[in-house]
Amino acid sequence: MFKSLREKIGTWFKKEVVEDIVEKDKKVKVEAKKKVKDEKGKAKKEKIKKADKEEKIEKKKEESKTIGKIKGKVEEEENGGAVDAEEKLAEDFEEIKEEFEPEEKEGFFGRLKKKLSAGVLTQEQFDDVFEELEMVLLENNVALEVVDKIHDSLSEDLVNISVKKSEIEKTVLESLRESVLGILKEGEDLVKMLEKRLGTYVVLFFGINGSGKTTSVAKFASMLKVRGISCVLVAADTFRAASIEQLSEHAEKVGVPIVKGSYGADPASVVFDGINYAKKNKIKVVLIDTAGRMYTHGNLMREMEKIVRVAKPDLKIFVGESITGNDGIEQARAFNESVGLDGIILTKADVDEKAGTILSVSLVTGKPIYYLGVGQSYNDLKVFKKEDVLKGLGLD
Repeated sequence: MFKSLREKIGTWFKKEVVEDIVEKDKKVKVEAKKKVKDEKGKAKKEKIKKADKEEKIEKKKEESKTIGKIKGKVEEEENGGAVDAEEKLAEDFEEIKEEFEPEEKEGFFGRLKKKLSAGVLTQEQFDDVFEELEMVLLENNVALEVVDKIHDSLSEDLVNISVKKSEIEKTVLESLRESVLGILKEGEDLVKMLEKRLGTYVVLFFGINGSGKTTSVAKFASMLKVRGISCVLVAADTFRAASIEQLSEHAEKVGVPIVKGSYGADPASVVFDGINYAKKNKIKVVLIDTAGRMYTHGNLMREMEKIVRVAKPDLKIFVGESITGNDGIEQARAFNESVGLDGIILTKADVDEKAGTILSVSLVTGKPIYYLGVGQSYNDLKVFKKEDVLKGLGLD
């Protein structure tokens, strides 16, 4: 997500601050702001209108038009020939346009550098220049809560503190790194933990259809088997067509047993049978795959609550796609509020270019990320590390 932002930094810092020719005579400032927020806290992506720049350009265009006409008449009289005033106007306008373009290209870091030239940065000045970075974050699926946290962190590091102009880029990037590290939460290595555990350990997986939940259950089962930890799969999704067959196929490929019922059966009863099977056969870990209807479905949430009461799981894991943005964040929030989560697995992290969900989901749930799905094979379940995310964000 920050890769594109960082690429811009090099350009921004090479630009010299160009004074506005209009500002020599008259300063016009029209601030256009629209706070992005709806009743659910979702961030709406809207670009801040640059009304002040447009107004200046239009005014200067009119001035140029007048000047062009006057020059045209003068040259016509002196040279005895007609001068194309419109052509003059076009040339003048291109010159004016070039003078305004550096201001836009400076971006967040350039404007911040300009503000600091007068000394320490005030809160009002910082809030003004932060708007651009805020839009970059929101457009990259970062939750509003995370944007606010980054704002507070940067504000603490920059406002009312003397920072050299040459140190602005370094200071801001270090603050961003610290903000990201503070937001992300790592989970413990579950396989290592399970190696030391005694008795039967129950893990319950939640998530909507298409998120990669069932495949993630199979990947985790494969990981356990490689490490010599026995497990059984439980097909508690008795709602979705072919869900039982899908998990059965995974169980066969991985080489682990599966407990399943029939379609339409009570999922809680299938879970009960699966746990009893594990205890009877001295199997260490029970991995329960649950139904994945939309998280707004009331019946699904009540079904999940019943399964939790029956299974009394040691661990409840939400599985979501890292590329779904705010929807994935809302899914995690809904499941956490309904049944309570202990941790998170985010799939399709290998194709996630924005990383907004990875940044946001831990903060909104307060829960750690255990694994990232980074491919289609059973080996493609990677232990989550903060440092790896920093690399992906271009902040390493």
